[in-house]
Amino acid sequence: MTTAIEISTRGENDEIVVAKLNRPEVRNAIDEQMVTEFHELCAQLESDPRILIITGCTVDTPKGPRGIFASGADIAQLRERRREDALRGINSGIFHRIASLPAPVIAAVDGYALGGGLELALAADFRVSTPFAKFGQPEAGLGIAAAAGATWRLKECVGTPLAKEILLAGRILNGEEALANHLVSELHEPDALVDGALELAGRIAQQDPLAVRLTKQLIAMPDAAHPAVDNIAQAVLFESPAKFERMQAFLDRKK
Repeated sequence: MTTAIEISTRGENDEIVVAKLNRPEVRNAIDEQMVTEFHELCAQLESDPRILIITGCTVDTPKGPRGIFASGADIAQLRERRREDALRGINSGIFHRIASLPAPVIAAVDGYALGGGLELALAADFRVSTPFAKFGQPEAGLGIAAAAGATWRLKECVGTPLAKEILLAGRILNGEEALANHLVSELHEPDALVDGALELAGRIAQQDPLAVRLTKQLIAMPDAAHPAVDNIAQAVLFESPAKFERMQAFLDRKK
């Protein structure tokens, strides 16, 4: 059986995992097979934390090859889902698991990131894209809600007014608009997109992994948990060997 996600590793110590969505025949529509494969990948990254890059593939069009991230949930499957399927949280569950991975996640987006495709990208800690990316949430036009994270993650990124335009009026942002509104942090040409994501991943990999891991968890904590959780995390880091090694290296460089 063809896999829905192609997995590869990068970096000197394989510290970066690249997950390439691989359903070009349906523009990387997110089906249950893809969800299952993401759960399998998450299980690996929870036990062996590494930076994850999620990217799309290239599809042939009448105008030539074009990039595609994910066109959304598989409508053929979505049409048949009922109340119990919604309560299972098929997509929201996997997107929450991706967002909760110990190490940072980067979404590298070219072409369409619509519906569940945008919600997948929103689950990442960082988004980089090409100018040709298209970000949108067409669910209301299909008689459903964007219930896999967009109603709250999107407004955290772009603010409530623009989130309402996207969610309620069907507005689609291109890459330039996404950059201007902080939905993505970098723009790259299509042939440099993955390299741009890898360069960002490389900068993250230069930091102390435990400090990055705990800081990601602190960012996700509710306001009421601070500053107590910050003190606890710092107490752990103050005793880590990496703290002494890195600070001593800094002091040695100053000399």
